[in-house]
Amino acid sequence: MPTARRVTRPRTLITEELKRSDAFSTAQTIFTNLSKRGKRVGIATVYRNLQSMAEHHEVDTVQDHGETFYRLCKDRHHHHHLVCRQCGRAVELEIPGLESWIQARAESLGFSEVSHSLEIFGICARCSRSHESTHHQLSD
Repeated sequence: MPTARRVTRPRTLITEELKRSDAFSTAQTIFTNLSKRGKRVGIATVYRNLQSMAEHHEVDTVQDHGETFYRLCKDRHHHHHLVCRQCGRAVELEIPGLESWIQARAESLGFSEVSHSLEIFGICARCSRSHESTHHQLSD
């Protein structure tokens, strides 16, 4: 039976910061935003709390170019993300049949205890419109 985790001031501040956006954010961005709002939390504390929150499935994580990005979990069951490369906004994806296909394929190849992570990156409609608007203004 898992033990209850103590709710600390830093974790509460980090959770409040994560609630401010649907976008994935780096630990550095969270630290910077907290500092700008006058909330004093050390960068090592931010990293440590985010890692613990990820281990307890309280935050979603994605990896991009060796950097970890964090976002509050909206849904506790296994899911995937479509993430905007420009603003970090994410949409949770359900891909019908994917989980069973992966499990069946892995078993057919002799694998067991299979896990996976799938992140899909693109440019969201809002960022695309902004880019097109800026590009159009520059070419006029």
